[in-house]
Amino acid sequence: MKSDNSVIISPSLLSSDFTRLGQELTDLEEAGLTWVHWDIMDGAFVPNITFGPPVVAACRKKSRLFFDVHLMIKDPDRYLEDFARAGADLLCVHAEACTHLERTVAEIARLGVKPAVSLNPHTPLNVLEYILPQLDMVLIMSVNPGFGGQKFIPFSMDKIRDLKEMIRKKNARTLIQVDGGVTPENTYELVSQGADVLVSGSAFFGYPPYRERLKVFEKAALGQA
Repeated sequence: MKSDNSVIISPSLLSSDFTRLGQELTDLEEAGLTWVHWDIMDGAFVPNITFGPPVVAACRKKSRLFFDVHLMIKDPDRYLEDFARAGADLLCVHAEACTHLERTVAEIARLGVKPAVSLNPHTPLNVLEYILPQLDMVLIMSVNPGFGGQKFIPFSMDKIRDLKEMIRKKNARTLIQVDGGVTPENTYELVSQGADVLVSGSAFFGYPPYRERLKVFEKAALGQA
């Protein structure tokens, strides 16, 4: 378990106001956020369709935030270069969507972007055992991907703890991100089990002003909620 309960909050734009996306990014930055989470959905790997590279590229011109780009798409290799050129700082692919996962991870790194891999709730950690040192981050999905506002799946806590131990044994520096049902109420336990980056959609954007909401999450991470 972590002794340092510092945490990065990466608000999910899936829950933002799409009619004012550029302003939302500005507001997040002015509120003290450093990361923002892009849920890229293709209508095939998951039911919904969201943003493409042109939207990311347009927003990149207006924002200095770290663009944490989560590709919930089939055969993501087809679009790695497009999203890298659009301004992604990190590209996270799903293990379940990649035929040759190591090749995909290596290509992301070659493009000059931080590589990350996401695991759906049912997917075991052992698929990452040999490539873990190559990853800047692992995303543990604590809901089934595709929709915002879902409830946190309880066994995800065990998965986070086990991943933290795997990272320790590999002597890796991989961050653990958690996405799905993240709220101030479960933040302390998530961080205590080993989470470094928390994605929050409706539980963040639904409670403006953003500066105050960030403080709520940060205090929760320290057990002060």
